[in-house]
Amino acid sequence: MPDSGLLPPVKLLNGYLAMANRGLRSRPTGEIVVNMEPEVAIKKMETMVKLEANSDAVVKVDVSEEEKEKKKKKKKGGGGEEAEEEEPDESMLDWWSKYFASIETMKEQLRQQEAAAAEAEEKEEMEIAEGSKSQMKSKEKSKAPKDDKKKKQQSGPELPEKKNKQKIDELKVFNKELETDFDNFEDWLHTFNLLRGKIGDNDDNATEEERIVGRFKGSMCVYKVPLPDDITKEAGYDPNFGMFQGIPSNDPINVLVRVYIVRATDLHPADINGKADPYIAIKLGKTDIKDKENYISKQLNPVFGKSFDIEATFPMESMLTVAVYDWDLVGTDDLIGETKIDLENRYYSKHRATCGVSQTYSIHGYNIWRDPMKPSQILSKLCKEGKVDGPHFGPGGRVKVANRVFTGPTEIEDENGQKKQTDEHLALTVLHHWEDIPRAGCRLVPEHVETRPLLNPDKPGIEQGRLEMWVDMFPMDMPAPGPAIDISPRKPKKYELRVIVWNTDEVILEDDDYFTGEKSSDIFVRGWLKGQQEDKQDTDVHYHSLTGEGNFNWRYIFPFDYLMAEEKIVISKKESMFSWDETEYKIPARLTLQVWDADHFSADDFLGAIELDLNHFPRGAKTAKQCSLEMVTNEAELPMVSIFKQKRVKGWWPFVARDENDELEITGKVEAELHLLTAEEAEKSPAGLARNEPDPLEKPNRPDTSFIWFLNPLKSIKYLICTRYKWLIIKIVLALLLLIMVALFLYSMPGYMVKKLLGA
Repeated sequence: MPDSGLLPPVKLLNGYLAMANRGLRSRPTGEIVVNMEPEVAIKKMETMVKLEANSDAVVKVDVSEEEKEKKKKKKKGGGGEEAEEEEPDESMLDWWSKYFASIETMKEQLRQQEAAAAEAEEKEEMEIAEGSKSQMKSKEKSKAPKDDKKKKQQSGPELPEKKNKQKIDELKVFNKELETDFDNFEDWLHTFNLLRGKIGDNDDNATEEERIVGRFKGSMCVYKVPLPDDITKEAGYDPNFGMFQGIPSNDPINVLVRVYIVRATDLHPADINGKADPYIAIKLGKTDIKDKENYISKQLNPVFGKSFDIEATFPMESMLTVAVYDWDLVGTDDLIGETKIDLENRYYSKHRATCGVSQTYSIHGYNIWRDPMKPSQILSKLCKEGKVDGPHFGPGGRVKVANRVFTGPTEIEDENGQKKQTDEHLALTVLHHWEDIPRAGCRLVPEHVETRPLLNPDKPGIEQGRLEMWVDMFPMDMPAPGPAIDISPRKPKKYELRVIVWNTDEVILEDDDYFTGEKSSDIFVRGWLKGQQEDKQDTDVHYHSLTGEGNFNWRYIFPFDYLMAEEKIVISKKESMFSWDETEYKIPARLTLQVWDADHFSADDFLGAIELDLNHFPRGAKTAKQCSLEMVTNEAELPMVSIFKQKRVKGWWPFVARDENDELEITGKVEAELHLLTAEEAEKSPAGLARNEPDPLEKPNRPDTSFIWFLNPLKSIKYLICTRYKWLIIKIVLALLLLIMVALFLYSMPGYMVKKLLGA
């Protein structure tokens, strides 16, 4: 008894029975764990629930205790803890804040997966080793790895807590196509390619893509009669009237398609210089958009930050093509790669891929709810379509759906800070756990960014790069959605870094004095920001330092553009005089300080250097004696600071260089002060370079040895005699006086004796 429906989707399988039984398979009797994602005003909990056939399971979602714990942590912890738990300033947050926080979460999950895989491999190797050894030895060897694992488990969860310094709502970043996580959205529709037949020998060499003349979309179910009694119970309706009840209509429908393009990564070079000038091109039905005017010069990892609104009619216009082209000044633009998305499958999918479900519900700010339907409306619609009992909102922040009861907060804060009652948080909690609802439940698509491979038909099977994007779809017969989210690339903020080099100490002595053989160095310090080597700045020279001490009181000024979210300095410059436009570079914010020995008739001698990551560098030592090599080699155990948070830092840092054995050694120490200002602050309180106006620095009080000997020979002699040989001269003088006295005594003694003897 075949039954065919509207030619929208499911796989060729034993029809709807498999889909109906899916609910039974996912509802085993016993204990299940419900993992709550961290949410604003919703506590992260692991609630153990027992599910019987007709039991009412309760999932508790509370927030008050979590807030109390946070407050306790803030009170107990010192300054460091406060920094980790500080609440973000929402006025400073935007979509990119959410995106970068999500990227960090994804990286952390990947690290945990790798650690789990390594642990499983270690366990497997241990079990193999146990099989070949005696029980006593195996017990001793298995005990050590278990202890190591316990340590890893204890230390593992602490790492994310230290990194999550701010509580920012996140989205899901998929490092692959969305289809791979949701079975190609073929729960309703299955797609079959319609191929042209082979006529002659030429068609034998044609690829399958070239022979496609259309696509058939539909669902087929083959089921046995008479139907089992439990099928009616699980399906929620009488299947004798067809298994395709409740599927959407196949009438043409007008849809607003909103395409967000975030960025592309690892694009294949398209120009001779090994770079590309990429721009976005979008095609959907008769709509063809080429954003050629906004190409990004010489980039293989461009950040587009664009959104495009397109009106389409399903099923006629359902294949979305997003392509990346390389802009060329002369000739036609080259296709780098493209990706294709079947929007119709997504639109009709029960996973609700039209607009991702956000982690939290908010009516203002960077995380504003963007679906025209509120969570409660979405939940009511899903319950109605799935013939699920509910939702029933009750007092005390409770909602019942099918045989499950969820509890949670019922207040929401508006832009003015006023709180009002709402059921949206409760409804959103149910949507996050919709897959746990018996029979009709399934995983809903979260708010996300998907990563799609870019392919070129001329280079089949070879990935030409990856594109991060997402698509929202809104039916035109429903309330109009709000404006598109602003994901335009962040503009870098202008900063000014002022570095004052006060003193150096213990700088190695490179030169030998021609006349005295004394070791000395003519010290100066050079500094620059990474990527701005052409703007390097030098102090004046402290001549003839005999102790490695140098006094400078010298100010560097480095203006730069900085992206706070990416922690990168942005530099725009032309690669050569023949370049058509400037190329943008993003470089880590690092300050380099070097100590040199100045030479008059040969190249200056490099003595040592220190590179400070302005986002994460060791706090300077209070004195030169406390400044050690560990500040470079053992950073993990030292207190670290960020100039973007601290704003002003002063201390001693070591200069290091590699010796003959390729080992690091200290070649000097520098006392410096770093002061970061925004462009506006720098304009209000200007300062001069070196020791110049405005806000001049005092001239250093250098000893008389810091001169050139041939310009001041008397001072040189005075220094050599009075300072270097002072005690030796005193000893020689005393010895000479003693010798004179002895000589006088010996000279006058005979005459004195004669006089005494003669009685004269």
